[in-house]
Amino acid sequence: MAASLLREITQDERERAVARSRRMYETDMISNLLTAEERGEIKGKAEGRAEGREEERTRIMELLNQGLSLDEIKKRI
Repeated sequence: MAASLLREITQDERERAVARSRRMYETDMISNLLTAEERGEIKGKAEGRAEGREEERTRIMELLNQGLSLDEIKKRI
């Protein structure tokens, strides 16, 4: 009787440990995905800003090549 009870308690502890380990794994995976997503958004925004600045520089150069003054360029941008 006591040995049976001990086996049952030990088995329950093992099952709880396995369940706890699975929950921790799932939590870590979710955290990793959210972190990767956040990093991707930050990188994408930075790349978008850089592209926008490059496009603006190109547009300014085009307007300068057309002979427009800086004041005229400021009005168009």
